[in-house]
Amino acid sequence: MIRILNTVGELTLYYVNQAGRMGIFLAFVVFNIIKLPYYKISHVIKQIYIIGTLSVFVIVFTGAFTGMVLALQGYNTLSKFGSEGLIGSVVALSLIRELGPVLAALMVTGRAGSAICAEIGIMRISEQIDALECMAIDPHKYIMAPKFIAALASVPLLTAVFNVVGIFGGYIVGVKLMGANEGAFFTSMYRDVEFADISMGFIKSVCFGLLIVWICAAKGYYVHMERSGGFGAEGVSRVTTSAVVLSSVSILVLDYIITSLLI
Repeated sequence: MIRILNTVGELTLYYVNQAGRMGIFLAFVVFNIIKLPYYKISHVIKQIYIIGTLSVFVIVFTGAFTGMVLALQGYNTLSKFGSEGLIGSVVALSLIRELGPVLAALMVTGRAGSAICAEIGIMRISEQIDALECMAIDPHKYIMAPKFIAALASVPLLTAVFNVVGIFGGYIVGVKLMGANEGAFFTSMYRDVEFADISMGFIKSVCFGLLIVWICAAKGYYVHMERSGGFGAEGVSRVTTSAVVLSSVSILVLDYIITSLLI
């Protein structure tokens, strides 16, 4: 019994310390983002290319097939009630409010978030971060701040691309393949999609972008303090896996919280 209590106490203290470290890490990054002198804009552009531009293909591919599946399933369901004309509204609202921000964030997590965690983790175990600190260069400003800004700029744009491509994919399947009325497709979408729906998707994408870069960067930065981490390639790989899983689960949980607050 005492051994069980000790284990529970150790785990509780570990996760409390981890939450505190990540909170302090976020505070330092935010402070360095707004503190003068500002970072070089070239660093931010490079990170936008890595996080955003290199993720466009997977976003377009995933968005197209998501919209196509939505149109296919939605048409088969709505046709039972004679409401095929609402297929445009179903596809657009599903993508803009929920599936677009969530799936785009999950794709960015798998492609860019894992890379961020692995890169920073390798910098930590190879003592590059320690070398920066020895040269009086704050790694929160030099390394982390450009990644945070790039993620906050890239994820909403990638979500918008996901939504547009998804709606186009839904149009191809719903109108061209299944035979839904083209005018009804766009009319229902124009009538039912409101600014509140678009703003909800935008808020979600910004929050998800912050969540991804925060968790992945912090996990890599503190790789030597993680239970599954340590020094070495194996520790970095385990922490990277942990960061992707935690980011994905956190996105789903945060999605529910934001939806319950804004619905």
